Amino acid sequence: MAKIDIISGFLGAGKTTLIKKLLSEALKGQQVVLIENEFGEIGIDGGFLKDAGVNITEMNSGCICCSLVGDFGTALKDVITKFNPDRIIIEPSGVGKLSDVIKAVQGVAEDAPIELNSLVTVADANKCKMYMKNFGEFYNNQVESAHTIVLSRTQNMKQDKLEACVAMIREHNKDAAVITTPWDELTGEQLLAAMEKPVSLADMVMAEEDICPVCGGHHDHDHDDHDHEHEHHHDHDDHDHEHEHHHDHDHDDHCGCGHDHDHDHHHHHHADEVFTSWGKETPRKYTKEEVETILKALSADNNEYGIILRAKGMLPSQDGTWIYFDMVPEEYEIREGQPEYTGRLCVIGSKIDEAKLEKLFML
Repeated sequence: MAKIDIISGFLGAGKTTLIKKLLSEALKGQQVVLIENEFGEIGIDGGFLKDAGVNITEMNSGCICCSLVGDFGTALKDVITKFNPDRIIIEPSGVGKLSDVIKAVQGVAEDAPIELNSLVTVADANKCKMYMKNFGEFYNNQVESAHTIVLSRTQNMKQDKLEACVAMIREHNKDAAVITTPWDELTGEQLLAAMEKPVSLADMVMAEEDICPVCGGHHDHDHDDHDHEHEHHHDHDDHDHEHEHHHDHDHDDHCGCGHDHDHDHHHHHHADEVFTSWGKETPRKYTKEEVETILKALSADNNEYGIILRAKGMLPSQDGTWIYFDMVPEEYEIREGQPEYTGRLCVIGSKIDEAKLEKLFML
């Protein structure tokens, strides 16, 4: 019987860092398989985790619910058959709804030897308010559906800010264990123990909503009138995003999809209706200074390139090393990493200006 741990979290919250800590400190000696569901054309995280010795199935698809109901069940069963793992860690797309992932696992659990072990959401304590306000439909679902919420980047927070973040989370989830201690003060074993609150499938009452039988998503319209033509373009250069959504950071009556809503009426959107991913492969060599200039521009809060929620990648440097970078709003990290087969970068956000990004990255 394989244990299933679902570790969700909004873009850049620190899911990969948490998984690395668990793998190195708490899960040594166990046969662990990681299944990622990447949002975006280029799977970047696979490169980051490759050195952990974990078998990775990357599923790149713009529409999370389609990939979950389609490829996801097949991938999960394949993993169980092929690797007979002790534990399967599922890392959903940062813009996915945790309730959709749970539902997909429940569908597989009916005829596969798996046990839902933990439901975790990683949340950046510094960005809790901003994400709830602007992307509430996706962000709050992850908070509401979790049994354990692991707050990241709490080490330098003022106490009142931390308490305000926990209070906001408690408004959406009264019962979850909320981990507020900085991770470097906790062992992987301590984190795992806090995560492993028993999860009963029978206890998880999913919201009574119409589930689309084709893509597993939620729709507010009559299914008879809905034409299910989910097209996914996987060509890196020709990825065509036709959704244009306007976000307003100043108004609480925006869910993040650009539409005004009556708050008594639930609207449901696919991730690919709200978020856009722009990815490139490139042999271009960069200097560290060039990458720093690019990340400063992307992390500035002026929306010049769209609302940029995440940028990450690995690029060859002019001095022969490789530059790995990772960016979330208002902060970024640059480090040296292992050589890759070519340079890769990915930017995720909403209302992205792809032409300006091409120019910024000098492509």
